[in-house]
Amino acid sequence: MITAEENQQLSQVGKGTLMGNFFRQFWLPVCLSSELKADGDPVRLMILGEKLVAFRDSNGAVGVFDHRCPHRCASLFFGRNELGGIRCAYHGWKFDVTGKCLDQPNLEDKSKYPAGTPAIAYRVKESGGLVFAYMGERQDNPPELPALEAIHGEPDDRNIALTHRDCNYMQALEGDIDTSHLGFLHVGGIDGEKLDMSDPEVFTVTEKAPKINVSVTPFGTMYSAQRNAYEGTEHHRFASYIFPFWVTYPSGDIEGNVTANAWVPIDDTATMIFNIDLRRASGGGKKGLKYKDGTPVGGLARPLEYLPNTTDWKGRWRPVKDRSNDYGIDREWQRNGDSYTGVVGVPLQDQMIQESMGYVVDREMEHLAASDRMVILTRRVMLDAAKEFAETGKLPDVLDQPELARDARGGDIVVPYGTDWLEGYEEKMAEIKGHKPKLTAAE
Repeated sequence: MITAEENQQLSQVGKGTLMGNFFRQFWLPVCLSSELKADGDPVRLMILGEKLVAFRDSNGAVGVFDHRCPHRCASLFFGRNELGGIRCAYHGWKFDVTGKCLDQPNLEDKSKYPAGTPAIAYRVKESGGLVFAYMGERQDNPPELPALEAIHGEPDDRNIALTHRDCNYMQALEGDIDTSHLGFLHVGGIDGEKLDMSDPEVFTVTEKAPKINVSVTPFGTMYSAQRNAYEGTEHHRFASYIFPFWVTYPSGDIEGNVTANAWVPIDDTATMIFNIDLRRASGGGKKGLKYKDGTPVGGLARPLEYLPNTTDWKGRWRPVKDRSNDYGIDREWQRNGDSYTGVVGVPLQDQMIQESMGYVVDREMEHLAASDRMVILTRRVMLDAAKEFAETGKLPDVLDQPELARDARGGDIVVPYGTDWLEGYEEKMAEIKGHKPKLTAAE
């Protein structure tokens, strides 16, 4: 159980807050590369409660600014993106992607005004089809991008989906590391006796009360949901939390399951989910549950339907079905047992549950149990790391040693009965990648 004060510390992300200051020290995904066109329209973004504007200049470079022009605080969203910079519509001041002031055309004698008055601009990098911004204190010497497998490489190698969720980032992130809900919320309507037992993922349907193993790691935390499998074997379903708000989630065999979710706080009451799914040519990954007759189990990961994007601060990637229409719940479908929830698809089921808790959940009302071990540990690790940064300036080692997270992967394995869960993971990853991951947290 965390206190009311800790709940507030965990949930608030604005400037000057415990988690807000902590998160700003990491590279944060802010939008898709494809959302920004050279000399195209600026895009409004809200990240950690800050109102930002993003644009791509004539040469393809990206700028991410505080939206207010430093002259008179008019919004640069209404500016002209032209000839290598963005020009404020109020008085014509122009800025390049680094924030440098290129022109002050309304000043007769520019020598009398402080030369080069900059806009507030953040460092920017692009990787794997994503735009990242660094909003922290090390603007002159930022850390490297995280070394997660899913965010590096060519954009065409991965599926990326963004989704706005109307709740605090933490209750959304916790859904990704609460594995026992899978057997109810997502697959509770599936008759396990009719499933093809050759797919190890079937055990997530037939055994709804796994043993939860957890550990602190150099990059954050890690869990395994342990279940009995075939005779003499055990099934483990792994996922990892990586600072500051990444999760590598399970979605099939670990060999090819290269995935990541970033739960990026828009503000205290809204979250942008960056869902990244890389399927490698080497095989593995999601096979999909099937019935014994070979028929696929449909609807588990059905994609969301989105409203048209608008230019509002919170107008991008909003699902059509939301709390205003009860997420399209079909009560008859729920009653007849074909669906546990009456709501179609994993993303919408998660959205329904997480938003139903309120915009910021009151964790003093919780009654946590053994199934919540990963949630409990991750909250504590996050709070401890943020408090240590506030008190001493020390940040987790993975910030400047991003390679510590390169072997954090979610997915399923089957091992001989009695195998230590971490050893089983290490051996499987050594088989896949040719080296053993480092999973022991530094003292």
